[in-house]
Order: sequence, then structure tokens, then C-alpha cells
Amino acid sequence: MAAEKPAPVRVLYCGVCGLPAEYCEFGPDFQRCKPWLRAHAPGVYPDDLVAGPSSSGGAGGDRDVDKVGERLQGVGISDGSSSAAGDASASKPEEVKRLPGGKLKKKEKQEVVIEKIVRNKRKCVTVVKGLELFGVKLSDASKKLGKKFATGASVVKGPTEKEQIDVQGDISYDIVEFITDTWPDVPESAIFFIEDGRKVPAA
Repeated sequence: MAAEKPAPVRVLYCGVCGLPAEYCEFGPDFQRCKPWLRAHAPGVYPDDLVAGPSSSGGAGGDRDVDKVGERLQGVGISDGSSSAAGDASASKPEEVKRLPGGKLKKKEKQEVVIEKIVRNKRKCVTVVKGLELFGVKLSDASKKLGKKFATGASVVKGPTEKEQIDVQGDISYDIVEFITDTWPDVPESAIFFIEDGRKVPAA
């Protein structure tokens, strides 16, 4: 069974500027189009926008356009619930920071997370996340960790695009004491380990 062909859409073009009637206000001379719109397209624009003689240009015409613009701004397309949701979403970017690329950064809890990752069944890496939330410069922290534990330590971007410190080897046995001694602003209660996929407090 053949599908029905959609009926063609009839577009009403302005006899003055040649644009579709609903675009006359963006044309070169909206004042000259008004008489034609009143006669041939009465429902396209509000009556008070196209009312009055075509010669009513200048400041008076601008004031009319401003008045109608204010009225149109107050008119919503959908119901009040969606507009309220729109207002909430409009105010949302003020509450959260925006990262490069347009991603939103939510407010994070101040906590340090330490995770031991075993790679290739032998190589172990201790990952330290969250020190920057306490005002610690990660490049300095990686140098101190590398020097203290005599191993390689570097600042890398994690899977969530946040910077973290990767330390070669298993240093989880001694790292909590080192962090609290080196950076007193980091309380032991804010340090957590990841064990079997669960977050476990170090304290």
C-alpha cells in the first residue's frame, strides 16, 4: 500500500518586501509592510503591532514595537510547570562551575581517595585523588611522595578528566600518616581507601 503524499504547505509572501509574511519584521522596512499585512495577513501579527498608518515611523513606531515585544516575552508556549523547570535550569549554571568544553562541575566533597590498582598481575600503582580540594598543589605533592617512598610519582588525568597522582608500587600502608603529617589541612577522617569497589574510611 503506497504511503500518502503530504500536502504541500502554502506560504504567504509579503507583497512589499517579498519575505514570508511572518518574517516581515526582520525585513528592510517593516513600517512599509504593515498596510499590506493588515489587508492580506491579519492573523500573523498582533493587531496593535501592525495598526496605525504606514507613515508612523520614527520613535513612535519603535515604542509600539517595544510594547509588543514586552507582551510577547510574557507569552509562554507551554504550561507553567515546564516554564518553572526552564527557570530552574536557567539558574543552574550559576550554582555550578563550567569546565572547558561546556561540562558542568558540581560541588565536590572534600575527601582524599586512595586506590591500589594492580596492572599486568604484577605491577602495582597507588592512585591518590582529591588532594587539590584541600589546596595542595599536585605537582609538589607528587614530588614529595616520590621522594618519601623512593619511587616514581606523576600527575595524570584520570578516567573522569580530573587530575590524580599515580605512585608506582603499593604505598597504601604508610601513605595516610605521610599525608596528614605533610599537609595538616587534610584530616585523617577525610581520607578513604577503595577496597573491593567500596569506599572505606582510613581512620
